[in-house]
Amino acid sequence: MRRASLKFILFSMMITLVLALAACGNNSEEETTEPAENDNEETTSSYIVEHAMGSTEIAGTPEKVVILTNEGTEALLALGVTPVGAVTSWTGDPWYEHISEDMEGVQELGTESEPNLEAIAALQPDLIIGNKMRQEAVYEQLSAIAPTVFAESLRGNWKINFELYAEALNKTEEGEQVLEDYAARIAAFQEEAGDLLDLEISMVRFLGGDVRIYQKDSFSGVILEEIGFNRPESQRADELAIMGATKEMIPDMDGDILFYFTYETGDGEGSNVEEEWLNDPLFQQLPVVERGDAHKVSDAIWNTAGGVLAAHLMIDDLESKILE
Repeated sequence: MRRASLKFILFSMMITLVLALAACGNNSEEETTEPAENDNEETTSSYIVEHAMGSTEIAGTPEKVVILTNEGTEALLALGVTPVGAVTSWTGDPWYEHISEDMEGVQELGTESEPNLEAIAALQPDLIIGNKMRQEAVYEQLSAIAPTVFAESLRGNWKINFELYAEALNKTEEGEQVLEDYAARIAAFQEEAGDLLDLEISMVRFLGGDVRIYQKDSFSGVILEEIGFNRPESQRADELAIMGATKEMIPDMDGDILFYFTYETGDGEGSNVEEEWLNDPLFQQLPVVERGDAHKVSDAIWNTAGGVLAAHLMIDDLESKILE
């Protein structure tokens, strides 16, 4: 009896020990797997962005972003995002002067019209942002590199594209704040301007081989309309510009105030056209010129940059030339 009791006690102790070890093992597994599941949820959370080419799923908040338009570059910078790569500015070496400091160290990726796909792939981006108007032909190739979001167009209201970019970057709230700040700037300008908003603002652009009278559906035209300025009758169409203006059309350039800007790439062609037209007797006889109310402004700010930073700088010009 004593031997049987001893065996039973030893057997019971062994069973208890095995169960205890098994319980410890289960607790250890729970402790190590639960945090891993939570981490996995954070890294794989994603969202869908609808855009000009369809829909794109983006995981997490992109950190390595490639941008393929100039106005898109300004949007990223305004949202506190420095791209890993960007297409070069239309003028500048390689960036517009007003963004060059913020673009230090950013990889150049060709131009809007011809982005360098190999250079883009080498950056291994989390997100590529482009434009259907510029890069529709290479959308599939870009999408094979990384999730890609395209805006529809580059003309007119920059805020439409800006909102898309903010969504793609998972920075919708930050984007709303940028737009609120801009709206506050417009409201402050309107209040200070008062009756000056009745002025008719004319815009002319000189390029190598072309002269354009800018209308309402242009970057600067949209901003002038948003502020509430009037435009000369010839410039009230919902179009980008009157292309190929002739000198017989110089009277259509008149207004209460004239802003002109020149697209100069460094070959002197744009500047030569500007000089020729400014010195033409018909231009010199324009009432706005005779009064001294014709002002040269930056082509990058008033036209080619096309983004939120340029919009604020354009308002700076309007303040200095009209309100001061």
